Amino acid sequence: MTIAIDIMLWLIVGALAFGAALRGRVLLVDGARDGAVEFIHLLPRIAIGVIGSGFVAEALPKSVIAPWLGPDSGFLGVVIAIVGGALTPGGPVVGFSIGAAALKSGAGAPQVIAYTTAWALYAVQRLLLFEVPMMPPRVVWLRAAVSLPLPFIAAAVAMLLARP
Repeated sequence: MTIAIDIMLWLIVGALAFGAALRGRVLLVDGARDGAVEFIHLLPRIAIGVIGSGFVAEALPKSVIAPWLGPDSGFLGVVIAIVGGALTPGGPVVGFSIGAAALKSGAGAPQVIAYTTAWALYAVQRLLLFEVPMMPPRVVWLRAAVSLPLPFIAAAVAMLLARP
């Protein structure tokens, strides 16, 4: 499955490069250069996050994670995961690394899905530090309120799909 995703992503990159080449050599070269620079900047962060998640997973005691976030933790585990996701600061390297570490430590897939969905939709620090200063507060709070049920829905769908 992952090889199919990799192939699909490379095909998309190839199509974008072809489209840029049709519009001009300068656009193609600038796009390739900008992409390479971003890759070089992100690679160390991704490596640290992935390696760090391995250490975190080993450090997290499975006897503590499983009862609170394991597959049998049910609705309480989902609520704990959502609160954790909303309170987790940082970007994708942090959020996804914590999710991966939790999975390795015995957390259930629905709980981790709820965590990452909550982290992506309404991380508290992002709301307060970025969204409120840049957009009208009414719009920010309305967006947050509309987003509140989504991690619960994502976890519920994951639970339904995972049943035999």
